[in-house]
Amino acid sequence: MPDRSPTTSEEPGSQPPISARSAVSIASAVRAGTVRAVDVTTDALDRIERLDRALSAFAEVWDERALECAREVDARIDAGEHLPLAGVPIGVKGRHGLRTAGPLLAAGCVPVGATSVPGLGTPWQTWGAGRYGRTVNPWRRDRTPGGSSAGSAAAVGAGLVPLATGNDGAGSVRIPAAWCGVVGLKVTNGRFPTTDPTGLMAPGVLTRRVADAAAYWGVMAGDTRPRTPEPAAPTALWSPDLGFASPDPEVVAVAHAATVRLAEAGVVRLLDSEHPFRLADTEHPFRLADTEHPFRLADTEHPFRLEDPAPAWLALRSPDADPSPMATVHIRAVNDRRLAALFDRTRLLLTPTAPTPPHGHEGPGDRYSTALTWAFNLSGHPAISIPAGFGPDGCPVGLHLVAAHGREASLLAVAEAAEGVLGPWTPATCTRI
Repeated sequence: MPDRSPTTSEEPGSQPPISARSAVSIASAVRAGTVRAVDVTTDALDRIERLDRALSAFAEVWDERALECAREVDARIDAGEHLPLAGVPIGVKGRHGLRTAGPLLAAGCVPVGATSVPGLGTPWQTWGAGRYGRTVNPWRRDRTPGGSSAGSAAAVGAGLVPLATGNDGAGSVRIPAAWCGVVGLKVTNGRFPTTDPTGLMAPGVLTRRVADAAAYWGVMAGDTRPRTPEPAAPTALWSPDLGFASPDPEVVAVAHAATVRLAEAGVVRLLDSEHPFRLADTEHPFRLADTEHPFRLADTEHPFRLEDPAPAWLALRSPDADPSPMATVHIRAVNDRRLAALFDRTRLLLTPTAPTPPHGHEGPGDRYSTALTWAFNLSGHPAISIPAGFGPDGCPVGLHLVAAHGREASLLAVAEAAEGVLGPWTPATCTRI
């Protein structure tokens, strides 16, 4: 990633305030007794008070409730409890976000407020409605942070909290993560309870460090054992467009350059670029389940192709949508078959996260920002967006990693290795906007 360390109000060479450190670092310090959860929470609340007027990332801030929770965390630590996320200040998506944050609170997190989501009548792809108006992108005030986990992404991207919850029905965690330069994890659909009757929605998290997303996953999945690294670089397929989308060339260039760097560093092993479904160490080309011949570049510009999921997704969410139930079933069946065949042969699928840079506050225009993400809400695959670099407009671009069902741990391991190559990923601050 280019060196675009944001201008800050901190003295050069000074340590960041405790609340701006990683969740894992905060929890370690609180467990060791070198800092109290109350002090971390007080610092986080002070930063929110000073900086959120420029961002409007929070819809509500719970000062007294947060300090009471922090005192309880300190008492639990004093009593000898081991809390994986002791004293970590978090934002929760929306005013009802605490309903799904139970495991995080049990692990020692301190909720400091409800992050913004789109207001009534506001397009969900566009912006959030916070305490001081619409939520802005921490890298450029005239750009949206993305939706619908707008405030969570902005708060994490600006260093107000190290971790914020989200949920993702079409890309609502991953797109804001990409546009705010942070990490956004969507878990396997159905892995955790959801109130979405369509099954498209899955919980997720936004963080500045992959290790923090992994800590979230461990707590939510009930497995906080130390993680083991991937035994070898997994194979991965790069697709700029999934065969149907039309992403901006500038976005594709940044995400592809990041993919090449990961391959050169040995983080992933890309399929042969001249024969996209042939591994570098085998003469046997990859075959899809529904074709007799392997795809070749001479045959098509799209070696791997999914059906555009838009008609099926919209039909599931809009009862009056045009596509028939059979058309929806067909799209899902074809894509499920192709993805199953793909993940039988390779571990990861890599794409840009969003097809465009973050747009202005006037709205998203004619193209869906979800073009490259919502296929995996229909199919249920886990996915993560990590920072890939910056576009010509100075805004972050995300790299989207997708894995087989239930492979969150493997996905996070690769993302953490990628962070070592593409990072360090530093937060934006309100002085930039």
